[in-house]
Amino acid sequence: MKKTFLLSFVIALITGNIFAQNLSNTDIAHIGVTANQIDIDYANLALKKSKNKEVHHFAEMMATDHKAVIEQAVALVTKLGVTPTDNDVSKSLLDGAKKKLKELSKLKEKAFDEAYINNEVEYHKAVIATIKTVLIPKATVHELKDFLQALIAPLETHLHHAEMAQKNILKQ
Repeated sequence: MKKTFLLSFVIALITGNIFAQNLSNTDIAHIGVTANQIDIDYANLALKKSKNKEVHHFAEMMATDHKAVIEQAVALVTKLGVTPTDNDVSKSLLDGAKKKLKELSKLKEKAFDEAYINNEVEYHKAVIATIKTVLIPKATVHELKDFLQALIAPLETHLHHAEMAQKNILKQ
Protein backbone atom coordinates (compact mmCIF):
# COMPACT_ATOMS: atom_id res chain seq x y z
CA MET A 1 0.00 0.00 0.00
CA LYS A 2 2.96 2.30 0.68
CA LYS A 3 3.80 2.72 -3.00
CA THR A 4 0.18 2.96 -4.17
CA PHE A 5 0.02 6.73 -4.43
CA LEU A 6 3.44 7.08 -6.05
CA LEU A 7 2.39 4.53 -8.64
CA SER A 8 -0.95 6.23 -9.29
CA PHE A 9 0.78 9.63 -9.47
CA VAL A 10 3.28 8.31 -12.01
CA ILE A 11 0.47 6.67 -13.99
CA ALA A 12 -1.42 9.97 -13.98
CA LEU A 13 1.66 11.75 -15.26
CA ILE A 14 2.23 9.19 -17.98
CA THR A 15 -1.41 8.90 -19.06
CA GLY A 16 -1.59 12.66 -19.02
CA ASN A 17 1.53 12.65 -21.21
CA ILE A 18 3.12 15.29 -18.99
CA PHE A 19 6.57 14.45 -20.28
CA ALA A 20 5.56 14.78 -23.92
CA GLN A 21 3.07 17.63 -23.65
CA ASN A 22 3.90 21.19 -24.36
CA LEU A 23 2.44 22.40 -21.11
CA SER A 24 1.58 26.05 -21.01
CA ASN A 25 2.30 28.15 -17.98
CA THR A 26 -1.42 28.13 -17.22
CA ASP A 27 -1.43 24.31 -17.38
CA ILE A 28 1.55 24.19 -15.02
CA ALA A 29 -0.14 26.61 -12.61
CA HIS A 30 -3.29 24.48 -12.58
CA ILE A 31 -1.32 21.27 -12.01
CA GLY A 32 0.34 22.96 -9.03
CA VAL A 33 -2.93 24.16 -7.56
CA THR A 34 -4.49 20.73 -8.13
CA ALA A 35 -1.61 18.95 -6.38
CA ASN A 36 -1.92 21.27 -3.38
CA GLN A 37 -5.70 20.86 -3.21
CA ILE A 38 -5.32 17.09 -3.30
CA ASP A 39 -3.07 17.21 -0.23
CA ILE A 40 -5.57 19.48 1.53
CA ASP A 41 -8.30 16.92 0.78
CA TYR A 42 -6.14 14.13 2.23
CA ALA A 43 -5.46 16.25 5.32
CA ASN A 44 -9.15 17.02 5.82
CA LEU A 45 -9.94 13.31 5.69
CA ALA A 46 -7.21 12.60 8.25
CA LEU A 47 -8.56 15.28 10.56
CA LYS A 48 -12.01 13.62 10.41
CA LYS A 49 -10.94 9.99 10.71
CA SER A 50 -7.82 9.84 12.86
CA LYS A 51 -7.58 10.03 16.62
CA ASN A 52 -3.78 9.97 16.54
CA LYS A 53 -2.27 13.26 17.74
CA GLU A 54 0.72 12.99 15.43
CA VAL A 55 -1.50 12.41 12.40
CA HIS A 56 -3.68 15.37 13.43
CA HIS A 57 -0.67 17.64 13.86
CA PHE A 58 0.73 16.64 10.48
CA ALA A 59 -2.65 16.96 8.72
CA GLU A 60 -3.21 20.42 10.21
CA MET A 61 0.20 21.50 8.94
CA MET A 62 -0.60 20.10 5.47
CA ALA A 63 -3.95 21.88 5.28
CA THR A 64 -2.52 25.20 6.46
CA ASP A 65 0.64 25.14 4.37
CA HIS A 66 -0.99 23.95 1.16
CA LYS A 67 -3.81 26.51 1.47
CA ALA A 68 -1.12 29.18 1.74
CA VAL A 69 0.59 27.86 -1.41
CA ILE A 70 -2.70 28.00 -3.31
CA GLU A 71 -3.18 31.61 -2.17
CA GLN A 72 0.34 32.47 -3.35
CA ALA A 73 -0.28 30.73 -6.68
CA VAL A 74 -3.53 32.64 -7.18
CA ALA A 75 -1.73 35.90 -6.43
CA LEU A 76 0.99 35.02 -8.94
CA VAL A 77 -1.36 34.09 -11.78
CA THR A 78 -3.43 37.19 -11.06
CA LYS A 79 -0.28 39.31 -11.28
CA LEU A 80 0.70 37.57 -14.52
CA GLY A 81 -2.81 37.99 -15.91
CA VAL A 82 -3.30 34.31 -16.68
CA THR A 83 -6.06 31.90 -15.75
CA PRO A 84 -5.01 28.37 -14.80
CA THR A 85 -6.58 25.86 -17.16
CA ASP A 86 -7.82 22.38 -16.48
CA ASN A 87 -5.88 19.84 -18.50
CA ASP A 88 -5.38 16.11 -18.94
CA VAL A 89 -2.71 15.95 -16.25
CA SER A 90 -4.75 17.78 -13.60
CA LYS A 91 -7.79 15.63 -14.47
CA SER A 92 -5.71 12.46 -14.10
CA LEU A 93 -4.36 13.64 -10.76
CA LEU A 94 -7.89 14.35 -9.51
CA ASP A 95 -9.09 10.93 -10.67
CA GLY A 96 -6.21 9.25 -8.84
CA ALA A 97 -6.88 11.30 -5.72
CA LYS A 98 -10.58 10.37 -5.73
CA LYS A 99 -9.61 6.70 -5.81
CA LYS A 100 -7.08 7.15 -3.02
CA LEU A 101 -9.58 9.08 -0.87
CA LYS A 102 -12.13 6.31 -1.36
CA GLU A 103 -9.51 3.71 -0.39
CA LEU A 104 -8.45 5.67 2.69
CA SER A 105 -12.07 6.31 3.72
CA LYS A 106 -12.65 2.59 4.15
CA LEU A 107 -9.83 2.23 6.69
CA LYS A 108 -10.09 2.73 10.43
CA GLU A 109 -7.81 3.58 13.33
CA LYS A 110 -4.20 2.39 12.99
CA ALA A 111 -4.74 1.05 9.47
CA PHE A 112 -5.95 4.50 8.39
CA ASP A 113 -3.11 6.31 10.18
CA GLU A 114 -0.48 4.10 8.55
CA ALA A 115 -2.03 4.33 5.09
CA TYR A 116 -2.46 8.11 5.34
CA ILE A 117 1.11 8.81 6.44
CA ASN A 118 2.57 6.30 3.96
CA ASN A 119 0.61 8.05 1.23
CA GLU A 120 1.90 11.44 2.38
CA VAL A 121 5.51 10.26 2.17
CA GLU A 122 5.05 8.92 -1.35
CA TYR A 123 2.92 11.87 -2.44
CA HIS A 124 5.55 14.40 -1.42
CA LYS A 125 8.32 12.39 -3.11
CA ALA A 126 6.31 12.32 -6.33
CA VAL A 127 5.38 16.01 -6.22
CA ILE A 128 8.96 17.10 -5.51
CA ALA A 129 10.29 14.96 -8.37
CA THR A 130 7.63 16.28 -10.75
CA ILE A 131 8.34 19.91 -9.88
CA LYS A 132 12.08 19.42 -10.34
CA THR A 133 12.06 17.32 -13.48
CA VAL A 134 8.95 18.43 -15.35
CA LEU A 135 7.23 21.60 -14.18
CA ILE A 136 10.27 23.85 -13.67
CA PRO A 137 11.89 22.84 -16.96
CA LYS A 138 8.61 23.34 -18.86
CA ALA A 139 7.73 26.71 -17.28
CA THR A 140 8.63 29.60 -19.57
CA VAL A 141 7.81 32.53 -17.28
CA HIS A 142 10.67 33.38 -14.93
CA GLU A 143 8.34 34.23 -12.02
CA LEU A 144 6.56 30.87 -12.31
CA LYS A 145 9.91 29.02 -12.38
CA ASP A 146 11.01 30.95 -9.27
CA PHE A 147 7.73 30.17 -7.53
CA LEU A 148 8.06 26.46 -8.29
CA GLN A 149 11.69 26.45 -7.19
CA ALA A 150 10.70 28.12 -3.91
CA LEU A 151 8.21 25.31 -3.23
CA ILE A 152 10.85 22.60 -3.16
CA ALA A 153 12.31 23.41 0.28
CA PRO A 154 8.93 23.49 2.08
CA LEU A 155 7.86 20.29 0.32
CA GLU A 156 11.10 18.62 1.38
CA THR A 157 10.38 19.77 4.93
CA HIS A 158 6.92 18.22 4.67
CA LEU A 159 8.51 15.02 3.42
CA HIS A 160 10.91 14.98 6.35
CA HIS A 161 8.03 15.51 8.82
CA ALA A 162 6.01 12.79 7.11
CA GLU A 163 8.92 10.35 7.31
CA MET A 164 9.41 11.10 11.02
CA ALA A 165 5.69 10.64 11.67
CA GLN A 166 5.75 7.45 9.61
CA LYS A 167 8.48 5.97 11.79
CA ASN A 168 6.59 6.86 14.97
CA ILE A 169 3.23 5.61 13.73
CA LEU A 170 4.65 2.32 12.49
CA LYS A 171 6.19 1.74 15.95
CA GLN A 172 2.86 2.16 17.75
